[in-house]
Amino acid sequence: MSYKEEAVLETIKLPMLAMRGIVCFPKMVLHFDVGRAKSIISLNEAMKNDQKIFLAAQKDMSVDDPLAGDLYSIGVVAEVKQILKLPGGDMIRVLVEGLFRAKAVGIEETDQHFMAEVLPMPLKKGRVKAGMLDALIRTLKDTFEDYCYLSPKMPKEMVANVSKSEDPEYLSDYIASNILLKVEDKQAVLEETSEVRRLELLIQMLQNENNILAYEKEIYGKVREQIDKNQREYFLREQMKIISGELGESDSYMEEALELEEKIEKLGLSDEISEKLYKEADKLSRMPSGSHEASVVRNYLDTVLFLPWNKVTTEKIDLEKAQKVLDKDHYGMRKIKDRILELMAVRKLAPDIKGQIICLVGPPGVGKTSIAESMAKAMGRKYTRISLGGMKDESEIRGHRKTYIGAMPGRIINAVKTAGSMNPLILLDEIDKLGNDFRGDPASAMLEVLDPNQNNAFYDHYIEVPFDLSKVLFITTANTLDTVPRPLLDRMEVIELPSYTREEKFQIAKKHLIPKQTRRHGLTARDFKLEDSAVYSILDNYTREAGVRNAERTVASLARKAAKEIVAGETKKVIVSGSNIEKFLGPKKYRPETIFAANPVGVVNGLAWTSVGGELLQIEVSVLDGTGKIELTGSLGDVMKESAKAAVTYVRSIAPMLNIDRDFYKTKDIHIHAPEGAVPKDGPSAGVTMVTALVSALCHIPVKRDVAMTGEVTILGRVLPIGGLKEKTMAAYRAGVKTVIIPEENLPDLSEIDDAVKNAVRFISADKADQVLSNALECFPDAEEKAEELVPAVMVKRRSDNSIPQ
Repeated sequence: MSYKEEAVLETIKLPMLAMRGIVCFPKMVLHFDVGRAKSIISLNEAMKNDQKIFLAAQKDMSVDDPLAGDLYSIGVVAEVKQILKLPGGDMIRVLVEGLFRAKAVGIEETDQHFMAEVLPMPLKKGRVKAGMLDALIRTLKDTFEDYCYLSPKMPKEMVANVSKSEDPEYLSDYIASNILLKVEDKQAVLEETSEVRRLELLIQMLQNENNILAYEKEIYGKVREQIDKNQREYFLREQMKIISGELGESDSYMEEALELEEKIEKLGLSDEISEKLYKEADKLSRMPSGSHEASVVRNYLDTVLFLPWNKVTTEKIDLEKAQKVLDKDHYGMRKIKDRILELMAVRKLAPDIKGQIICLVGPPGVGKTSIAESMAKAMGRKYTRISLGGMKDESEIRGHRKTYIGAMPGRIINAVKTAGSMNPLILLDEIDKLGNDFRGDPASAMLEVLDPNQNNAFYDHYIEVPFDLSKVLFITTANTLDTVPRPLLDRMEVIELPSYTREEKFQIAKKHLIPKQTRRHGLTARDFKLEDSAVYSILDNYTREAGVRNAERTVASLARKAAKEIVAGETKKVIVSGSNIEKFLGPKKYRPETIFAANPVGVVNGLAWTSVGGELLQIEVSVLDGTGKIELTGSLGDVMKESAKAAVTYVRSIAPMLNIDRDFYKTKDIHIHAPEGAVPKDGPSAGVTMVTALVSALCHIPVKRDVAMTGEVTILGRVLPIGGLKEKTMAAYRAGVKTVIIPEENLPDLSEIDDAVKNAVRFISADKADQVLSNALECFPDAEEKAEELVPAVMVKRRSDNSIPQ
């Protein structure tokens, strides 16, 4: 087909190629790489179709798979001159020559490639004033020469081609294709159909580019001038230094370097560290005054020399005094206090012992942080604390390299520097809340800090010399161990701080919280008094937590209100009791947990552990006529749902023993519910509770109201051990429960139970579910003769001390 002017109105159907970041112009030879599958298919179609292809630019370069709407409609019909397959097989290098402008009047989009129906768009040559076109061409050439002058990298052949030509269409296309313009600007030139407007548009764009290039050249000149000035000053200073040396004069840097070398010598460090510091001091002495690098070296030497390399605090290990300090600061905590005293005793016998890293784990507010401070006081060590919560940057532990602007040592080195001793007690608070992101993993950096075999040569990126951390006593705290990486946890000895009992909270409030808040608010014992009934009311009705943090806030609130009344002259003394506490704190927030007034059917007192202590968790079961559906409600987790299914399976296995219809799971709908559905509940300790409630509902046998239980059950009726027994039994004690059924494997845990609970509650152990039923239900049908046939083989004959009543 001929592409002469006579055929410009004829449409042509050609393969279409989307150009990313490139605009092709007529009569221009262009090469580019093609990698997209659609583009490669379009090229193959063009080679079949007389090597003609329609090239159109993308509107957005970031689109990897453009649609028809993502392309400009005006482009160039080009001829494919050469196709070269690049090494690797995925990319093709293409050489094309632009033929003429065209507009896509229709684009056919397929899964494989684009086909466009294009209409040629010749340049319109309108009427122009005499000399106007020549003036525009001359202006364009002059502007282009200025552009080439400001861009030294422009080829000389390009300037020659522009100066020779007088064709406005060729000039505009040639210049637009060879200068650095945005894709949108080049496309605007390509789409312009008027000869005059196209020249004017291109002149304006070139002038804008010339202004930008002129500013760049000016900035570059200033930078070069400043560099030359700095080099000149450097040589002059070097000459002054030599002249000063010849005249016997010394400059300030030489004196400073000598002082630093004296300090390094007095420290008596190892040869490796001393050599490094001497080199830095020598480097400082040879630097020009006022240079940025000199301030970096000076700060580095100041930081390293200020570290307590040879300073050690003398430990005063007196177990009797330490016991008094711990008892004064904290009530209870027998286990952790004994561990601290053991550590101190070992250090007295073996002062060089290493590797004693303790991790205190417990819910918020139980005194993890304060016990570490008391421990430092009892041992006579300096104390410092590092908060690890939310730390994501590894350089917070290892420090920044001193080549960076604003570099500083890590927080471990800073803590030792702050303590001023090589053997402080450093508290690493909230180690379970370490994070990680693209800046590194601080938990992995902590492995070296807490490894006794590595931390004697801890390497901080800033100080760049090994530092001995083996004398530091590290204490870590955590609310939970679930988020602590296993390698990090393996380096620590875990000591759990359980929730406080009601009596412990009362004693802490009387001995610590109330006197502390009374002094803090400017009151005295004569002005402000909290009776015992008020303290118990605060613990039972206004706070529900594992520790005493909210209790302290409540006491502080009462102290503020008392101070207000005294200052206002309303009273001279404020006495808060259980009867008038609502006047100060408002209605009670929590009701005490209580058991039922009568023995219920289908409701059993279970025991649960929460982050704020133990709670009474009553499980309800309702059996209705239906089709065998099992409904589980109360925001139960996956573990509790599995316990419910295991309970139903076990009850089905012993149904004949209990005179329950064998097909109850087909003819009855069972609904198991845990009240307070807004609170998520999960954990392996509600199995026996669900079995008892289910049997009670199916047999219509009441459950003893003063009995509570905890334990997991298997489908064969075995009772498995649980955790948190201390907190659970305390909840049973508060609610007035007289008997608690526990798994037999939890009997050793009774040694941890508070004496007040042991004296008020009777404990029954069970290793089979039928033992739980016999002690929890009012009456339980005995079917001993059927047991061997119907009960799974794993169940053994009931013990005589737990026999089922008739």
